[in-house]
Amino acid sequence: MANVQSVERALTLLNVLSEYPDGIQVTRLSEQVGLTKSTTHRLLTTLVNMNYVLKDKDSDKYKLGYQVVYLSRQLLNNSDLIQVSRPYLKKLCDDVNEAIHLCIEDNEEVLYIDKLESTQTIRMYSRIGNRRPFYCTGVGKVLLAGMEPERYEQTLQKIDFEVRTPNTITTPEKLTEEVSRVKELGYALDNVEVEEGIRCIAAPIYNAKGNIIASFSISGPSNRVTLERIQDELIERVRQTTREISEQLKLWNT
Repeated sequence: MANVQSVERALTLLNVLSEYPDGIQVTRLSEQVGLTKSTTHRLLTTLVNMNYVLKDKDSDKYKLGYQVVYLSRQLLNNSDLIQVSRPYLKKLCDDVNEAIHLCIEDNEEVLYIDKLESTQTIRMYSRIGNRRPFYCTGVGKVLLAGMEPERYEQTLQKIDFEVRTPNTITTPEKLTEEVSRVKELGYALDNVEVEEGIRCIAAPIYNAKGNIIASFSISGPSNRVTLERIQDELIERVRQTTREISEQLKLWNT
């Protein structure tokens, strides 16, 4: 069945607004979604009336409203994965003092569902709910490594490889080689592939059947998360955390 156009347009507005925590004016918003200003304004008026969108009277900017928070309150709070993982990820964060992200696959993208921040002065700019591609993120490569061959090939065909840094993987062949290494090693790197100056190491979380259901990462500036530190310390840290969380998930679900 075809999508209901007005609902699709309203949800598109919400998706775009989620990228502008400080708000965006209607003219720019209408340009981004490809709608006329009058149509965008009409949809926004309805969303404002239902508290899904807020309008700043001083700046005339629109941003997400608190009804969105209300809708999502139980989704994350009741997630077994987050509840089970958080104590172990918190310990990992305290031990290495770098940002920790917990991610799942959603609609063929990486979705960040939890984050623990370090106490460092220079921190990671990322938020729960952010989405990233598979091919240039450590967490994404781990999730690709957990896919069945047929699903992996289908996903690979849909990837739009974009050069983000000089280190970004840009071909299906190179990505497949990288994913094979991830399967062999049990961890993945974002070796300054998404953003200049940021390096990550990621590892899987397994369910009781031994399937990869999520991934987590240690992320930070490349001058702190060095390749030497990864080899000397962080590989063993993430492997230990993988074992602890995966074992606890088995107990949780028995």
